Amino acid sequence: MTAVIADVIAILIGGTLGYLAKKLIPESWNDIIMKGLGLADIYIGVMGFLEGGNTMILIVAIIFGAMIGEGLKIEQRFDRLAEKAEKKFDGDSGKSDFAQGFITASLTMCVGAMVVVGSLNAGLKGDIDLLLTKTALDGFGALMFAASMGIGVIFAAAPVLIIEGGIVLLAGVLEPFLTGEVVGEMTCVGSLLIVGLGLNLMIDGCKLKLMNYMPAMFLPIVICPIYDWITGLV
Repeated sequence: MTAVIADVIAILIGGTLGYLAKKLIPESWNDIIMKGLGLADIYIGVMGFLEGGNTMILIVAIIFGAMIGEGLKIEQRFDRLAEKAEKKFDGDSGKSDFAQGFITASLTMCVGAMVVVGSLNAGLKGDIDLLLTKTALDGFGALMFAASMGIGVIFAAAPVLIIEGGIVLLAGVLEPFLTGEVVGEMTCVGSLLIVGLGLNLMIDGCKLKLMNYMPAMFLPIVICPIYDWITGLV
C-alpha cells in the first residue's frame, strides 16, 4: 500500500498547491484554461480508448452502464453532495466548480491500464514502480486541475485510494478476472468518458451526465467472459 499512499499524498499536495495558485490567476483567464484542459482530456481519452479491441463490448457497457446510473440517479445524488461540500469547503472563494473538478480529476486519475496493472503488480509482486510513476503524474495533474477548477480536485484522492487500494489488497482474488482483454476494454470505456469530459469543458451548454455512465467502466469484467462464451458457442 506504500505506493497507493504516496499517490494519495501527491494528489493532496498537488491539489492544495493548485488551489492556492488559483487565487493568483485572473478570473478572465479561467475560460481559456478550462477549454485548454478540455482539449487535453480529449487527447488523453482518444489515446486511451484505442486500448479497446471490441466495439460491441464498448456499446453494451455504455448502454447498460447508463441504464444503471440513471436508475440509481448517481448524477443527481452526487450533485447534491457536491453542492453541500462546496458550501462547506469553498463557500467564500468566489466562483468554483467543485463537482467538475472532482469528476475531472477522478476520471483522469482512476482510468487506464496503469491503474489496474500497477495496482496488481504492487499487490502480487510487490513491484511499485508503475504506481510511483503514476504518483508523479497525478501530483502534477492535481496541481494543474486545481489551479483552474478549485478544491474539488483534492477530493479525487478518495476514489484513487479506494480503487488502487482495493486492487492492491484484493490482487490475488481479482487477478483471474482482470485479464488483459478486460483491462483493455475497461480502459476503452473509461477513456471514452474522458472524451465526454473534454466536451463538457470545451462546449458551452454541453452537460453530459458522466457520473451516470460510471458503472459502464466496470461492466467489461462481466461482459467480456459472457461475450467470449457466446462467440465460443457460435
